[in-house]
Amino acid sequence: MNTSYHHPTDSLYIEVRPLQAHRTIELEEDVMVDLGEDGSPVGYDIQHASAKPDVIARVILGRIGAAAE
Repeated sequence: MNTSYHHPTDSLYIEVRPLQAHRTIELEEDVMVDLGEDGSPVGYDIQHASAKPDVIARVILGRIGAAAE
């Protein structure tokens, strides 16, 4: 798992697998998930991250995800 934080925009990207994203879906407001070719998450883009510690914790603990639609 790798993270990248951009302070000026308060954006956090959490990479859970080092694979290319094939599509992106919105999980909830300001939280996008990048899906790999297999439909499983490869990364999460969290906007306004400092206001979303609960979302960050769920991603890190593996309690948030997305099924391919």
